[in-house]
Amino acid sequence: MGAGAVVIGGSLEALTIGRVGVDLYPQQSGVPLAQVSSFAKFLGGTATNVAVAAARLGRRSAVLTKVGADGFGEYVRTALSEFGVSPEYVSTSPDLLTPVVFCELNPPADPPLLFYRAPIAPDLTLTPDEIPWDVIDSVPLLWVTGTGVSAEPGRGTQRAVLERRAGRGHTVLDLDYRPMFWPDEPTARREIGWMLDHVNVVVGNRTEAQVAVGTADPDQAADRLLERGVELAVIKCGADGVLMADAAGGRWTVPPCRVEVVCGLGAGDGFGGALVHGLLAGWDPRRIAAYANAAGALVASRLACADAMPTPAEIEELLCG
Repeated sequence: MGAGAVVIGGSLEALTIGRVGVDLYPQQSGVPLAQVSSFAKFLGGTATNVAVAAARLGRRSAVLTKVGADGFGEYVRTALSEFGVSPEYVSTSPDLLTPVVFCELNPPADPPLLFYRAPIAPDLTLTPDEIPWDVIDSVPLLWVTGTGVSAEPGRGTQRAVLERRAGRGHTVLDLDYRPMFWPDEPTARREIGWMLDHVNVVVGNRTEAQVAVGTADPDQAADRLLERGVELAVIKCGADGVLMADAAGGRWTVPPCRVEVVCGLGAGDGFGGALVHGLLAGWDPRRIAAYANAAGALVASRLACADAMPTPAEIEELLCG
């Protein structure tokens, strides 16, 4: 843990809001969960992983989330600090448990996940009085997720955040659709659809695009996002690479980096951290896409999420290779 971590200092560059948890990975790969005899513990959760990935690339990041009053909550804060991510905006629910996720590495490319978030995850109970409004106003990049509006009171809080932010700076929506967090797909489409009108960058895969805008076709999805006022649409296409389209009429398809997949989990979050880095650096979309593709591929070639996030040198080596 902590390889490539930075010391938090100076003005915050990126704030992510959303899921945090403890990932438990089998130490026996390729067998059903029922046959696993031991697990290893790692920091996880989409918004958390993105903040870690951005920090590993040298960005001053923080995650706004919530944990339980338990040992796993203590672990989350310690792990964030060791990764160079500020834990300042991690609050505590006295009545809920820090989420735990079991991963079954079978198949490794798309491992099934077993979420323990009942009766509700603490990160979905964020209230307005737990929001650092001055940071919402000033941080150069704000990252929110579709999961963040899957339940109240988190839904209303995240809506208030986006209304206050009013699209300033880079306001990024990670579609982050997981059906087990929603009562049904129409509800997810309605709530995520509301968010599309309050952000300027949207990133998601083809399944998530289908939920958000009604089509899994990358070009059609990008068109529909741009019609909603999004300035940059990013559609991740797995083995087919990534499509990026901007409001100025530019459109780029970047092929994927080929690696041997060890665990597909976290690859999208590694991509997200690199997207954060590229946006803050002011890179053109094609360069961002290539860099983020490489970051995601490196994570897919490793076990774990936060611990697997690559350094700039590793990304550059893969790109040059």
